Amino acid sequence: MRQFIIAGLAAVISAGCWSQQEVVPDVENDTGADSDSDTDIDTDIDSDADSDTDSDTDTDTDADTDTDTDSDTDTGPDTDTGPLECNLGTYSGDFGIGTQWEVSTLAGYTSISGNLDIYCSSCTDLSELSCLTSVGGHLLISHCTALTNLDGLDALTTITGYLHVFANYDLLNLDGLSGITSVGEYLLVGLNSALTNLDGLSGITYVGWDLRIEGTFAVTNLDGLSGITSVVGDLRISQNAALTDMDGLSNITSVGWILNISMNDAITSLDGLSGITSAGSLYIGDNTALTNMDGLSALASVSNDLLISENVALPDCEACDLLDQFTSLPSSINVHTNLDDSCTPVPANCP
Repeated sequence: MRQFIIAGLAAVISAGCWSQQEVVPDVENDTGADSDSDTDIDTDIDSDADSDTDSDTDTDTDADTDTDTDSDTDTGPDTDTGPLECNLGTYSGDFGIGTQWEVSTLAGYTSISGNLDIYCSSCTDLSELSCLTSVGGHLLISHCTALTNLDGLDALTTITGYLHVFANYDLLNLDGLSGITSVGEYLLVGLNSALTNLDGLSGITYVGWDLRIEGTFAVTNLDGLSGITSVVGDLRISQNAALTDMDGLSNITSVGWILNISMNDAITSLDGLSGITSAGSLYIGDNTALTNMDGLSALASVSNDLLISENVALPDCEACDLLDQFTSLPSSINVHTNLDDSCTPVPANCP
């Protein structure tokens, strides 16, 4: 009997072990599914405490990652696009900009006491100069071959020295200079081959010395200079191949030194000079399409030298007639190599 009971217990124990072995593979299989798939992890959360732990761990990690990413993303735009604070006052001395990163050195300054030279062939953006309102010396913008505009200089109103915009071959406009009203010395715009107009200079009412527009091959008019009423030094309009209209100079009444209109292949008249009554010297030369001098009808005085030459479509009579309207003759008169039309009668003052 005892043997029978022992055998029975052994059978029960053996059956129980077999049942436990059946459960273990199920747990291992669930764990594997949890490792392979986020979807399985979510499904097993309610029934498996281990799975809940894994799920919480994953959730925390994702949250941390998202938080860091959002923080970096938010910080970036604030740095790049935030408004520039103009609170640094005056930069003392001269400053030169030869690289794009040097532009940022003046960020926040409202003025510079000395000269500002921008000669940066790689610069494409001057926006960090947007606080500048005045330059105590000259402003030179030269050989900035990658610049297409001067938009960062919009706040400038006064240049104590000269304004020199030269050899910026991709520069399309001068609109960034539209706030300037006064240039203490000369104003020169030259060899900016892509420039089509001078409209950005329309705010300038005073130039302390020369006004020179030279080698602006695509400019067709001078309308941007209409605010200027007198030129203390030279007025030079030279080598502007596409220029056909000088009406932008019509408010100028006097030129202290030399009035020079030369090598402008497309102009046919000088009508934009009709307001000028006096000049120190006069040179009209090598304007191949010029046919008359009517635009100088108000000119009554040239005190020094007069040279009218090599205007191949301009009759000599036109040049000589100009002399007859003067109240006093220039100290030197030279009229030659224009269109010889054998004036009849010959003007009294024609050499």
